[in-house]
Amino acid sequence: MTARDKLSIMQIRIATRADVPAVLHLLADDDISRTRGFGIVAEEVDAAVWAAFEAIDADDRNELIVALDGDEVIGTCQLTFIPGLSRGGAERMLIEAVRIHTARRGQGLGGDLIRWTLDRARERGCAIAQLTTDKRRTDAHRFYAALGFEASHEGMKILL
Repeated sequence: MTARDKLSIMQIRIATRADVPAVLHLLADDDISRTRGFGIVAEEVDAAVWAAFEAIDADDRNELIVALDGDEVIGTCQLTFIPGLSRGGAERMLIEAVRIHTARRGQGLGGDLIRWTLDRARERGCAIAQLTTDKRRTDAHRFYAALGFEASHEGMKILL
């Protein structure tokens, strides 16, 4: 498959409510996510998930993105645009929850999705794009480094 073929089969757009079950399936289809208790399947979408989707969809600083091959959702990520005083008041884009369907990995689709998100950030005038990735995801670290991301900061989180 050539790069042109790959791009012609993958369409990228903002997710709709109808995409949510497929997005949840992608998010749950991951060993690390399962260790965090994320075992939800598409049939178990509950009110809290629908409320979260509605909040994302209504907020112009958040975008839930899907990548499709025909009608099949094969990838997803969430973009959050953050205003700030640093960098001359420039907006930054946070990329989260990046997933490509297990059967479709290794075809360059993840790189295409990330490049699309970077174009989206440029369209909005963002000065920087950032993401975090679990320390156990060494393949993801190599993937993002190959796309030009630098491990310049140490991220920290606390469960609440």
